[in-house]
Amino acid sequence: MKAETVRESNVSESSAKPVNDMGTRKRGREKAARDGRNSRARSGLYALYRKEMADHLHSGRFLIVLALIILTSYASLYGAVSNLSDAVATDSDYIFLKLFTLSGSTIPSFTTFIALLGPFVGLTLGFDAINSERSEGTLNRLISQPIYRDAVINGKFLAGATIILVMVLSMGLFIGAVGILKTGIPPTAEEVGRAAVFLLFTAVYICFWLSLSILFSVLCRHAATSAMLGIGLWIFFALFMNLVASIVAGALYPINDTATVGRVLDNYECQTMINRLSPYYLYSEAVSTIMDPTVRTTNLVLPQQLSGAITGYLSLGQSVLLVWPHLTGLAALTAVMFAGSYIGFMRREVRSR
Repeated sequence: MKAETVRESNVSESSAKPVNDMGTRKRGREKAARDGRNSRARSGLYALYRKEMADHLHSGRFLIVLALIILTSYASLYGAVSNLSDAVATDSDYIFLKLFTLSGSTIPSFTTFIALLGPFVGLTLGFDAINSERSEGTLNRLISQPIYRDAVINGKFLAGATIILVMVLSMGLFIGAVGILKTGIPPTAEEVGRAAVFLLFTAVYICFWLSLSILFSVLCRHAATSAMLGIGLWIFFALFMNLVASIVAGALYPINDTATVGRVLDNYECQTMINRLSPYYLYSEAVSTIMDPTVRTTNLVLPQQLSGAITGYLSLGQSVLLVWPHLTGLAALTAVMFAGSYIGFMRREVRSR
């Protein structure tokens, strides 16, 4: 009996072993297939990323934008340095930050230049990302390669974001280096941290316009149409959004000679709420808070609320807490615009003409 039991157990083990081996081999093949697909997806995305980077760096458009940014950076730095002695006589703290925020007699500050010209950089890099490929007939050949379709839109956005990040960091280093050479005063650790947060906000702000321009490039057939839509929104947010906010707030909460304090506060809050729908206003408000440690709030403060308050500077951490919603809002807007372009590109039928 014992021998028969041993033989039966051996037979059962030997019969179960091939089944287990087959299951193991099947799982191994599935894992190898998944690894192959992931490797192919990574290699395809990397190849498209390198292609887009090379296209940007060798294009005359990029050189024109780079020259424009360098000229505006130098002009704003010249205006800041020319008036730096008068500003230091008034307030000798945070001299390094004044290189970014101080304006000349006729030249705006560097932060003002970036708030106005940053959208132009993002729109220039992405307004013809998809529709030019479609009109030239190269999108069909691009998608026919052994890569995933989403690698096309991902590679274009990542390449544009990399160009933006490099340009923003280069501008910051250029302003800082020339400013240190001119003044001879090295920045403190907090000033370097504030400048780094400012550059981060700038990169996210320009990436929003990049994602918006790619969205228009996906939705519009012609590059000129997508460019005009992007420029129109840029001008509206920069010049007319504040006017629209004041008109709407005046209609909802009119202010006259008999208006109460509560009505004035409601009007101001309504204007601020509408203006904060604009990425230009979000960026400008956040940058003014980060680069000026004397700014203690982003909302209206009544005189009775200032009673007993101690004057001084906010630390970097406290300033970041004030503008954290602004950074979150800009990042969310960028993600929404890119998600729209991603979905639109994946669902759209690809034709050469």
